[in-house]
Amino acid sequence: MRDDKTLVRLAQAVGPETLKRILERLVEVARQRRVVRGRKLRVDTTVVETNIHHPTDSTLLQDGVRVITRTLYKIRRVVGKLRFRDRTRSVGRRVFEITLASRKPGGRAQAEGKKLYGRLMGTGRAVLRQAQRALASAQRRARKLKPLLRQRVQELSWQVRAMRRLTQRVLEETRARVLKGDTHHPHKVLSVFETHTEAIHKGKKVKPTEFGKLVKVQEAEHQFVTDYQVCARRVPDGALWEASLERHQQLFGRPPYWATADPAFASAANEARATTRGVRRVALPRRGRLSAALRAYQQQRWFRRVTHWRTGCEGRISALKRRHGLSRCRYHGVQGMERWVGLGVIANNLLALARAAPPGKERTAVRGE
Repeated sequence: MRDDKTLVRLAQAVGPETLKRILERLVEVARQRRVVRGRKLRVDTTVVETNIHHPTDSTLLQDGVRVITRTLYKIRRVVGKLRFRDRTRSVGRRVFEITLASRKPGGRAQAEGKKLYGRLMGTGRAVLRQAQRALASAQRRARKLKPLLRQRVQELSWQVRAMRRLTQRVLEETRARVLKGDTHHPHKVLSVFETHTEAIHKGKKVKPTEFGKLVKVQEAEHQFVTDYQVCARRVPDGALWEASLERHQQLFGRPPYWATADPAFASAANEARATTRGVRRVALPRRGRLSAALRAYQQQRWFRRVTHWRTGCEGRISALKRRHGLSRCRYHGVQGMERWVGLGVIANNLLALARAAPPGKERTAVRGE
């Protein structure tokens, strides 16, 4: 029986493109068994969080200093003597003091926080300077080593340089936010480990800001997910509508009879795009004050029926998060995120196929389909 490490290596060998082809094959099997027919389409988005702690300027600096220091220790074990000072304890104390100061009320706490941040940034800059000197010394000592050890020093040095660049960015962002009051720094670093993480606001009361990647999920009948997309950058939900229609056309060879999504997708342009592609019933409910004609249109029986079916997408996303692990990605990097989401979707579809009746028999309807 294969151990856990072997299973992890096998999972990493399967790329996102392979998972997409597996999903296409599952759609073909579902069509052959008449689990899905492609007459319905519903689309929604969610956020899959990356495996990081809540980002603050102080803890991001602490992460950078900790990783640089421990990597320098690894280089020292290879090259021998390497002079640098371990400042991780000092940084940890500063972070703890900043946390305590942030809980105090009033303007004095803000002034104290600025002073502590100044000391923390000074320590961070000292770590970056000594890392540069230590790398230069390690390169000189590595010339006398064997080729394999020299290559090991090169790899560790590359890791230190990459983390040094990230920590320098965190220092600049901290200076802009704390000292200059600029809270809208572009492309803010939210993690030194998962650098692709984005801050996404979905309007939830419990969790106003989520840290991860935006994922589009589209379904056909019987809770079967036909496609997913991990967005490289945060985009408006409405921008994903046309691609979802096109993907459905590729999978089933025809447009859906029903097509619906939540109000974030609603616009006259998106309705026109669906109608042009041959969709007979387009249900994209609008927000805000509606004209009399639009209100009468949305009160039609078929429109309400389609929008009621659309709400099942919320339950499917909830099941993907609770049952199949899409609440938080445990894999590393952008490809790891795509692989994690793809495996969760495939597991969901296998379960949907298992619940379906064998070919030739009627399938028992599940509530919410």
